[in-house]
Amino acid sequence: MTPRAPLSRERIIAAASTVADDAGVGAVSMRSVAKVLGVEAMSLYHHVPSKEALLDDLADWVFESIELPEVGDTWREALTARARSARSVLTAHPWALGIMESRPIPGPALLQHHDRLLGVLMADGFNAALATHAFSAIDAYVYGFALTETSLPFEPGDGAEEAFAVKVAAPAELYPHIARSQAELFGDGGYAFADEFDYGLELLLESLERRVADANPALRER
Repeated sequence: MTPRAPLSRERIIAAASTVADDAGVGAVSMRSVAKVLGVEAMSLYHHVPSKEALLDDLADWVFESIELPEVGDTWREALTARARSARSVLTAHPWALGIMESRPIPGPALLQHHDRLLGVLMADGFNAALATHAFSAIDAYVYGFALTETSLPFEPGDGAEEAFAVKVAAPAELYPHIARSQAELFGDGGYAFADEFDYGLELLLESLERRVADANPALRER
């Protein structure tokens, strides 16, 4: 018989994420997590003091899962990599959207994440205000896109977008602009909703690039 791995805070948090993946974050409890681990609920309290502490740890686990840039990375590379990583994590764990910013006590991974990203931006031409605005705008975009992506009534890709559009098509005579838009989007068969993420991200980054250049004329020569 293979020995059972020792119980640890890390294993408990991983089990909590499994419960949340299967049934939503509302299903996370000491009992449900203990069941996944094959132990009694009381044994968890040696590592996690309460359910609320477990939820705090779970929120921090999400931030640990998102790629963290290094100070010295260019701001555009850092924001792009982080945005793509965050999207990947949030679509893999849709429950994470509701817990990341809602916990009353920020954990060390959240604080490190925010501090590092602000450091990257402020080391590469952003003042504190513009860095904060950029952080907020990118997060709002990524969170909103991930929420939409995980809520679509179809599985994106392989022509699913066009098939769904045809299925729910509105009368062209009543909604001519929608009809024209769909005809142009699907005309060459190359439209995929997932591609919207990078396109929208580029729009944001291009705007930020202009703002940074306006604040730092020397950077225009890069």
